[in-house]
Amino acid sequence: MGVLKSMVLLAVLGLAMAEEKKGVECPVIGIDLGTTYSCVGIYKNGVVDIIPNELGNRITPSVVAFTDDETLAGEAAKNQATQNPTRTIYDVKRLIGRTFTDKSVQHDKKYLPYNLVSNNGNIQIQADIKGKSKTWVAEEISAMVLTKMKDIAETYIGQTVKNVVVTVPAYFNDAQRQATKDAGMIAGLNVVRIINEPTAAAIAYGLDKKGEKNILVFDLGGGTFDVSVLTIENGVFQVVATHGDTHLGGEDFDQRVMEHFIKLLQRKHKKDISQDKRAMQKLKREVEKAKRALSTVMETTLEIEGLLSGFDMNEQLSRAKFEQLNEDLFKKTMGPVAKAIEESGFDKEKIDEIVLVGGSTRIPKVRQLVKNFFKGKEPNTGINPDEAIAYGAAVQGGIICGEQSQQELVVIDATPLSLGLEMEGGVYSKVIHKGTVIPAKRTKIFTTSHDYQTHVEFPVYEGERPMAKDNHKLDQFSLKGIAPAMAGEPQLETTFEIDANGILSVSAKDLGTGIQQKIVINNLRGRLSEEQIQQMIKEAEENKEKDALTKKRINAVQGLKHYMDSVKNVLKDLDKNKSQRLTPEERETIDAAIKDADAWVEASLHDAELMEVEAKQTELEDKCKTIMTNFYRKNAFSDDDEEDTHDDL
Repeated sequence: MGVLKSMVLLAVLGLAMAEEKKGVECPVIGIDLGTTYSCVGIYKNGVVDIIPNELGNRITPSVVAFTDDETLAGEAAKNQATQNPTRTIYDVKRLIGRTFTDKSVQHDKKYLPYNLVSNNGNIQIQADIKGKSKTWVAEEISAMVLTKMKDIAETYIGQTVKNVVVTVPAYFNDAQRQATKDAGMIAGLNVVRIINEPTAAAIAYGLDKKGEKNILVFDLGGGTFDVSVLTIENGVFQVVATHGDTHLGGEDFDQRVMEHFIKLLQRKHKKDISQDKRAMQKLKREVEKAKRALSTVMETTLEIEGLLSGFDMNEQLSRAKFEQLNEDLFKKTMGPVAKAIEESGFDKEKIDEIVLVGGSTRIPKVRQLVKNFFKGKEPNTGINPDEAIAYGAAVQGGIICGEQSQQELVVIDATPLSLGLEMEGGVYSKVIHKGTVIPAKRTKIFTTSHDYQTHVEFPVYEGERPMAKDNHKLDQFSLKGIAPAMAGEPQLETTFEIDANGILSVSAKDLGTGIQQKIVINNLRGRLSEEQIQQMIKEAEENKEKDALTKKRINAVQGLKHYMDSVKNVLKDLDKNKSQRLTPEERETIDAAIKDADAWVEASLHDAELMEVEAKQTELEDKCKTIMTNFYRKNAFSDDDEEDTHDDL
């Protein structure tokens, strides 16, 4: 047993320009599986449709919630977060493929309302269901989000979906990519391709572009940040350089603002909400709303009734204060931009377009920093930052399925980090270098470092540091049965191969004896076993009928809330328009009906049966409909009287 000693590069094999199209069952949808929101699209007949959910929204919260009787996903899960904080699960993308001791996991653990526990170093999410503790792994939660997106797509297109292209941050490592594929499998989906998010956004931007362009994709979402420099030439998309941070995004900006208000409430009102999980979820919801509002206004108000028992919050937040709280995080995004530009070999002036992707790029300060970095060049705002990644994934899915685009599309992606082995003395020897286009295959010859050595370990790392210990260890395997010989004599042919999804396999062969060993690097400590995956698939199938009934009930609850919101919006409009008013009796009737419905929803959200929800909506409609109809009829006739003085014939 011993470590390796580097000898000489044996060969560099040719790379394919694009993976051969596979015969897969159509349709192939594209899903942007985001930290905070997810989006799904389909490419058909040369057109991409971004598919709306049951409430008509084109992005869906990446949130899952558990009650004693059901599992919720998407809008329904997010809407009940304040009532059920410890069993509402979000930000799972920041956990998937990581180990429990990871620094970022330990950082997030302090702020999450739900509980994380360790199982042999693996992360498990823990919650109490009917008084009993139950655990899930991150892949299961992601699978529930993927299932929600799959259901949205199937409802829209009217047929079953089995195949999908899923996007991941360019800086996701191998374990995170494998875990994402596992989540797809648990959801009953065949992940035919994993595509990097900036690459997908580049497709959305450049699908109809002619000629040659150099573009920089700046992708700042809810939880992750990527920068990629690509060249586009007549349908060929080649990634030239990539940098980023898998733990930087809108959630971090929200956390800074939350910490500000926690301290403010302690100072002004002697109220400590940090240990009250329901209060923290109420604050989180309002902070997210405020952040979005500050992209278009200079100041907004955070109003939270009943933040704590007997205490209502009413505080101002200005854009200037928001920018001050997050100044260092915003500036942190410029480091990867500079590094990506440097590695691309282009000058700033050679970047033809800067494409902004991800909801956090709506923040004016972020846009200004990007503009300043590029000496006043305006970023491209022609694509929807929330939908661009799903758009590109849908195009890739359609072309894999055989859909014809206006021009042939070839995507040449690149490795975000170098890959290699630990040598004698802890030195890191790169086999595949950062920025190598994929799919890729590289072979190197290694040898033994001790006399008569018959057993060699192959520790596999990713990173750029010269010493292996300073990089990220992916896995390791052994080659046993090497013919005893003096150190340096055996020739051990080692091959690193990355497929189109960016997933790595490593093999080693003793050229003297012919013995060989091959593994797919999967970070076994962080991944599910095949048995676990199959068990989760089985459970999903067994609960299919129950889940379908749950879905109907959830849709009914959402319908009731939607009706309540529409009535509230009408009342707000009336308050602004002094010329149109309900009578005091009418207003009192509607206010009482809405208040009663609000209280009923809060008290009965988890327990009410489908028929009860439908009956409650009918009751509310009966109370409001007559008054609202008479009101609008009266105002319509009044308008007619003013504008039309002619008698009827």
